[in-house]
Amino acid sequence: MSEPAYKRARVKRSPSPVYKLDDEDDSYEPYVPVAQRRQAKLAKLTSWGANTEKDQAKRLQEELDERDDEEREEERRREKTRKERTLLMEAQEVHDRKAAEDAKKTTAEKAEEADAEILAAIAARRKLASDLELAKGVLYTEPMKTSWRPPRFVRERTPEENHSIWEKHHIIVEGEEVPPPIDNFTDMKIPDPLVKFLKSKRILKPTPIQLQGIPTAFAGRDMIGIAFTGSGKTLAFCLPLIMVALEEEVRLPFIRGEGPVGIILCPSRELATQTYENVLTWTAALAKDGKYPQLNSLLCIGGISMGDQSHVLAKGLHIVVATPGRLIDMLEKKRFTFDNCKYLCMDEADRMIDLGFEDDVRNIMSFFKRQRQTLLFSATMPRKIQDFAQQSLVKPVLVNVGRAGAANLDVLQVVEYVKQEAKMVYLLECLQKTPPPVIIFSENKNEVDDIQEYLLLKGVEAVAIHGSKTQEERQYAIKSFKSGAKDVMVASGVASKGLDFNDIQHVIIFSMPKEIEDYVHQIGRTGRSGKTGIATTFVNMNTPEQTLLDLKYLLMEAGQKVPPFLQSIEDPRAAQGGSLKGCPVCGGLGHGISNCPKLEDAQRRQMASHRTSDDRGY
Repeated sequence: MSEPAYKRARVKRSPSPVYKLDDEDDSYEPYVPVAQRRQAKLAKLTSWGANTEKDQAKRLQEELDERDDEEREEERRREKTRKERTLLMEAQEVHDRKAAEDAKKTTAEKAEEADAEILAAIAARRKLASDLELAKGVLYTEPMKTSWRPPRFVRERTPEENHSIWEKHHIIVEGEEVPPPIDNFTDMKIPDPLVKFLKSKRILKPTPIQLQGIPTAFAGRDMIGIAFTGSGKTLAFCLPLIMVALEEEVRLPFIRGEGPVGIILCPSRELATQTYENVLTWTAALAKDGKYPQLNSLLCIGGISMGDQSHVLAKGLHIVVATPGRLIDMLEKKRFTFDNCKYLCMDEADRMIDLGFEDDVRNIMSFFKRQRQTLLFSATMPRKIQDFAQQSLVKPVLVNVGRAGAANLDVLQVVEYVKQEAKMVYLLECLQKTPPPVIIFSENKNEVDDIQEYLLLKGVEAVAIHGSKTQEERQYAIKSFKSGAKDVMVASGVASKGLDFNDIQHVIIFSMPKEIEDYVHQIGRTGRSGKTGIATTFVNMNTPEQTLLDLKYLLMEAGQKVPPFLQSIEDPRAAQGGSLKGCPVCGGLGHGISNCPKLEDAQRRQMASHRTSDDRGY
C-alpha cells in the first residue's frame, strides 16, 4: 500500500520592512516637537485673524467709496435738474410765496410797506457834496465862522422870549444853537443906505422868514428856509450874500480873476434874471452915497451872450446869479473859479436837488475847493426833501413859516367845473372879474399859444411865455407885462416859480397841473407882500381824480370854500383803513408816496435819459 497524497501548504508572510539609513533621500519630514508645533499653529491662527481684519477694513472702505460715488451721482442729478429749471419757474415760486404772505396782510399794511420801500430808496441817495470831498472822506462838522454878532440886548434874551417871538409870527425853528430872531433891520446891523432904500420901497419891518432867516444867515449857519409865496425869501438870502461880499471887498479889494464870493442858483432863466435885477438894485443903493464900494454881479444863464458882460468879468467878481447849465459851462471853461467861494444859495431848492437838476448840482459842487455856507429856500419843500437836505448840510437850521407846500392864505381860491370845449368862452368872463394885470397858466405849450391867439382876436393885449420861446421873446413878454404895456400874460409852468409881478390881482389856471406843488406856486403869483388876490381854477373830467383830491384837501386846510363836486370825491385810503398823511415827496395831502405824480414824472425822465444814452451808442 502506498502513502496518501497530502502536502502542507506554505504560509506566506508579509515582507519585512526595509529601512533606509542612508542620507541620500530628503523627502522625509523631520520630527517637530510638540511645543514647536503648538507655536506654529498659534502663529498661523494669529496671521489668519490679522488678514481677516484687513479684509474687513478693505470691504468697509469699498462700501464707503461706493456710498460717496452714489452721493456724487445724486448731486450731479440734482444739479442737472436745477440747471434744467427755468427762471420763469423760480419767479413763479417766489411770486406764489409772496402772494401767500400778502394774502395775510391788510391793504393798509401793504400800502405802508410799499411806501417804506420807496422812502428807503430816496434816503439812499448820495449827499450834496463834491466828488473830491466824497473821495477823500472830507466831512465838515462845524458851521462857518463870521464876524457878525447880534446886539447885546438880543443876545441877552431868554429862550422863552425868543419862543414868544416865534409863536407870534408862526415860525417853526429846528436846529442846534439857533441864532435869535431880530424884528428890526437896523438891529441886524444892515448899513444905513440899504435900510433907507428898503424904507423907500415901503419895506419897513422884516417879514417872518426875514426876521429869523437873515440873522441865521448872518451867523454863517447852513439853513433851510420855507415860507409861502410872496413872503420875501429873496431878500432873506440875497442880503447876507451882499454883506459877505462887502466885507471881503472892504478887507482887500478884488482884482481881475478873483471871485466870486457867493453863488445863487435858480431853476429857470426868468427867476435868475429877476433875482439878478434885485441884487443890482440893492448893491447900487448900497454904493449910492459913496460910503461903500460897488459890488460886481454877473448873470449867468443860457440864451444870452456872455460877451455882453465881459466888462464884469474883467473886474473882480463878487456875486454870480446863475442857472445850472450855463454855470457849469463857464466853470469848465475857467472863466471864473470857486476857489474862494464861500456862499451857496439855491432858490426853489426842492426842484434843484430833487428833479432834473440833481446831477448838475452835484457837478457844480465838484468845483468847490473849501467849505461853504449852504442855504436852501422854497415855498414847497416836503419833509423827505428836508431830511435829505439836512444830511448834506452842516448843523443846519430849519426856518419854516407855515406848512411846507401850504397855499398862501392871502389868496382867495375859486375852483370851477368847466367843460373842455367851454373853457375859452368862460375865460373871457373870468377876465372881467378884476382889472389887469392877469396871469393865465396852462400846462401845454400849444395851448398857451392858442389862448394868446384867441385873446388877441378878442382885442385883449396878451403875451405868451413858455420853454420853447426864444430868450428874446421870453424877456420881451416879461418886460412888457411888468411895465403894464400888456394886460394879460399866458404862461406855462416856467413862469410859476418865484417870479414877482406887481399888483397881480387875478390868476387863472386854465388847466390844472398834476402836481399840487405847481398849483401852489401858480396861485402864489398873486396875494404877494401882504396883498390879497384871487385864483380861479378850471377843472373837468380830464383832471385826474388824485389831483382833485389833493386840491380838495388843500382848500380845506386853507379854510377855503370846497365846491360840491370836490366834496363828493372820496379818499380811497380811508376805505382801506390806511393813513391819511400827506405824501412826503411832493407834499400832496390827497395821496401817498406810491401814487405820487412827482415820482412818476421823475421815473419817466430817467427812462428817457437812459434811452437817449443808448441811442448815442457808447
